[in-house]
Amino acid sequence: MLFIRSISHLPSHSLSIPRLARTMAHEAVISFTAPQLGSIALKHAIESKNIDPSVIEEIYFGNVVQAGVGQSPARQVALSAGMKSSSDATTINKVCASGMKSIMLAAQSIKLGDASVVAAGGMESMSNAPFLLPRQNPAFGKFTAKDSLEYDGLWDTYNNFAMGNCGEHAAEKYGITREAQDAHAIESYKRAARAWEAGAFDAEVVPVTVKGKKGDTVVKEDEEYKRVIFEKVPSLRSAFKQGGSITAANSSPLSDGASALILTSAEKAKELGLQPIAKVISWADAGVDPIDFPAAPTVALPKALEKANLTVDDIALFEFNEAFSVVVRIAEQVLKIDPAKINVNGGAVALGHAIGNSGSRIVVSLAHALQPGQYGAAAICNGGGAASAIVIQKL
Repeated sequence: MLFIRSISHLPSHSLSIPRLARTMAHEAVISFTAPQLGSIALKHAIESKNIDPSVIEEIYFGNVVQAGVGQSPARQVALSAGMKSSSDATTINKVCASGMKSIMLAAQSIKLGDASVVAAGGMESMSNAPFLLPRQNPAFGKFTAKDSLEYDGLWDTYNNFAMGNCGEHAAEKYGITREAQDAHAIESYKRAARAWEAGAFDAEVVPVTVKGKKGDTVVKEDEEYKRVIFEKVPSLRSAFKQGGSITAANSSPLSDGASALILTSAEKAKELGLQPIAKVISWADAGVDPIDFPAAPTVALPKALEKANLTVDDIALFEFNEAFSVVVRIAEQVLKIDPAKINVNGGAVALGHAIGNSGSRIVVSLAHALQPGQYGAAAICNGGGAASAIVIQKL
């Protein structure tokens, strides 16, 4: 659970996170829709702290590829998790930053005094994204299908190419070499493996039961980090541009997953007898040219830090979403951050990047990784040339 500190001239509402949780990225969860994954994460966040779901007044939940998911995905999550029918639900689409923007909107709602307990998070089932056919019949010839995952989630509509091409542009602009990106990817995989071995994710991951003809299977671990073959990383072909530097290894893999948080004011947390995990200090968004989206976190995060009256040196740990390794390398270079403080338990390159989920997932992971009293910052870029950032303090 999170709570929020007042950061402006609005009435003071200390905003806390009493509970947070996430599902894991694993191909076995392909049988679940995005709202089903979201409800699993939210149910766990509620039940693990014995929170009465009827006290949650509204929910903001991120989801990007919504074709075929059903009406109001966030509402599906709310009702499936036990929230009362009189509560409100809003689905957020800010591409990869959807989950984080949901947290920010929940925080704003509490800060404004419009609500006192709000659920937030994100979800995506990239495996179930459908192909799209035109509604009009062709006068002659065949239909052409569009991949909704590519078109609505992973395609730069302004330059009409894959977002990986934006990554290539950014790598050239900031002088980030293939070797630097590969080194980052390898370290991300190694950190993820160490984190799983040490039990660092145990408190945040929700086991998912997958029913099958031969019995139930309980999935409780990410799987991508086990797939890497380190010896092959340097020899992989570039994925988006001939002779380019971005490959399958230093890019995030397609994934399914969800994460959920319960936010409340400090006053309400005390009234309900809840012990918050962390406190939301500040947040910010930023926009850049669409092709420069990999660098957008370096604009958003300083804004959030300024609002919190903090500097980079005050932050114990950072989470930058690893859409591509080049995103983190740019942040290290521009913001002068020690790489040892970024994504200490691995990032999306090794853990997966379920696009509507990642913005909230990195906040969940950050809150669990921090020690009491420490400040942490998370930032995530999104398609269209933008980013969101948030600063929290572990309680």
